[in-house]
Amino acid sequence: MIPLVDLLKQYHPIEDEVIRKIRDVIATSSFVQGKTVEAFSQAFALRHQCAYGVGCSNGTSALALALMALGIGPEDEVITTSHTFVATAEAIWHVGAKPVFVDIDPATYLMDLEKIPGVVTSRTKAIIPVHLYGHAVDMGRLMVLARQYQLKVVEDCAQAHDASWEGRPVGSFGDAGVFSFYPGKNLGAYGDAGILITNLPAVANLAQKLLNHGRAQKYYHDILGYNYRMDDIQAGILQVKLQYLASWTDKRRAHARYYDSLLQGCPDLVLPVEVAGARHVYHLYVVRTSRRDELADYLKAQGVMTGVHYPVPVHLQSAFQYLGYRQGDLPEAERAADSVLSLPMFPELEPGDIDRITQGINSFFKNPRRVHV
Repeated sequence: MIPLVDLLKQYHPIEDEVIRKIRDVIATSSFVQGKTVEAFSQAFALRHQCAYGVGCSNGTSALALALMALGIGPEDEVITTSHTFVATAEAIWHVGAKPVFVDIDPATYLMDLEKIPGVVTSRTKAIIPVHLYGHAVDMGRLMVLARQYQLKVVEDCAQAHDASWEGRPVGSFGDAGVFSFYPGKNLGAYGDAGILITNLPAVANLAQKLLNHGRAQKYYHDILGYNYRMDDIQAGILQVKLQYLASWTDKRRAHARYYDSLLQGCPDLVLPVEVAGARHVYHLYVVRTSRRDELADYLKAQGVMTGVHYPVPVHLQSAFQYLGYRQGDLPEAERAADSVLSLPMFPELEPGDIDRITQGINSFFKNPRRVHV
């Protein structure tokens, strides 16, 4: 079987380093928001050209912390995309603000920046661009719009570690950038973790207080906060894996090029794009076809696992019915939800695996009348 992601294949070559680092953390007896968290957070921030890194419990809490630290709250509106994981909009709800969705560009699946002016109101205070699948949003254009409408910008980089726009790392353009280290991410922990990065000291300081019960000093609480802390064992594991991120990213990009070469010209199959200015890091390799479910079933029967990211746009999720969106409001996002399919993508994927996957896909489309179960 070829899995969508194989975390064990990644673990085995670095097992000794990981175990050594875990032992080092245990020897310090500092397990929560300690020196290892601080060291990793700073290293990760500097890698993305930011002065401050605030390690926290997960990507969702990082999004909420960024919004709170920027003063976003009840009665405010935050613009984002509906074609994303629910956490993007969920964080907006967590701070009491209202998510406002724009449709996507059908080629990149990223938010359509031309739609932004049409949804700005007097209550609009921020925008969350999502660098989905590992492809960066055009941050040059987005920052122009943000300045024009005086909007705070929180970059959702959960799937875009080391991605860039015109040579500049994602997460460094806006007021804050947030990343998830969920195990399946390009840089993943062996549990949950996340980070907020920023060049604004006030944002970093407030986020650091908020995540640790509103305190900068033990038992002295300046404000009310949360328990959104990162644990040091996860930070240590991420320290080890951060050394390999560049080489893992190069492998993902090479796999994507190989997929492209073997699938070019395949009928009824749209391949991912990498627009000029972007450096795609291929958290996911996402194709598109009107026969998505049939193809997924066919590949599964051949031992190839696939995924759908995402089958229901956020604006149509039951949890967000209160916003009043209806089917047809965001047609491109809805069409994508019905047709996208993620193929196996991880650094340790072998060329032979990609040969087998693409042979299956090409075989499927050569037999259009066949019923696949």
